[in-house]
Amino acid sequence: MESSMRSLYVDKSRYVEAFRLYVKTSTEHRSMQKFIDSQLPEIISSIGDGKRTLNILGIGSGSGEIDLQIISKIQASHPGVRINNDIVEPSEEQILNYKELIARTPGLDNVTFTWHKKTCQEYESDITQEGQHRKYDFIHMIQVLYYVKEIRATLEFYSSCLEPNGKLLIALLSGHSGCSVLWKKYGSRLPPNDLYMYISGAEVEEALSSLGAKYKKYELESYRDITECFVEGSRTGELLLDFLTETCDFKKNAPPDLRDQILADLQSPACSSTRNGKLILKNSIGVFVVEE
Repeated sequence: MESSMRSLYVDKSRYVEAFRLYVKTSTEHRSMQKFIDSQLPEIISSIGDGKRTLNILGIGSGSGEIDLQIISKIQASHPGVRINNDIVEPSEEQILNYKELIARTPGLDNVTFTWHKKTCQEYESDITQEGQHRKYDFIHMIQVLYYVKEIRATLEFYSSCLEPNGKLLIALLSGHSGCSVLWKKYGSRLPPNDLYMYISGAEVEEALSSLGAKYKKYELESYRDITECFVEGSRTGELLLDFLTETCDFKKNAPPDLRDQILADLQSPACSSTRNGKLILKNSIGVFVVEE
């Protein structure tokens, strides 16, 4: 990595601003919502095997919007059951946001929430040391595995936490996404980071296959408008580039050759296409459902 480049995570306020733009310019949430509405009911229909209480684990649940959608589908599929919902989330701010969301969401009387202010790996380490290997009927890890160093070991651990008929749902950018193309080509030249790994669904599939796991794979279409990345002086474009490369002030600090190569590749057919005068990045999501 060139010495002048720093990880986006060193500037928390810039990271938050870039993340919000990243979400705003993408159809990612809409694609996940469609998956939850159309595919999830069938996936969760067999969990629990008639039990009156279901144990659910959310890893990296953030402010809880996706969690509560999942819980709603479980309630509809298993009427009358009680739900114990464990949440692993390292951000105190996100936990507070989650609690506020619960307070204004009706229909959760049969759900018990327990928060663990920890990272995915901290939770795994603590559970292993305590020897209290709790089992879950459903575990979900949505856009989390970028922050895990040992993917195979993490997937092996959480797969071992499944009850009979339990399922583990994993979602992250697919190996066919534009970002994945960039990461494979330029990851060694981008800032190394103890928090963020340049991985995609391709690495997850490889790890699951090596574990001999039984899983189903889904590819969700999703797109991102990156037109502003090519508008000179656009702060929106600069922040989007920061998030796509995980680099603080990428356009300013990247060596000219690397900057020009990445900007050129972002416009290539492997990464994007033009629609109605807009440059649209391929942002497909890989979803994997591991079965016990």
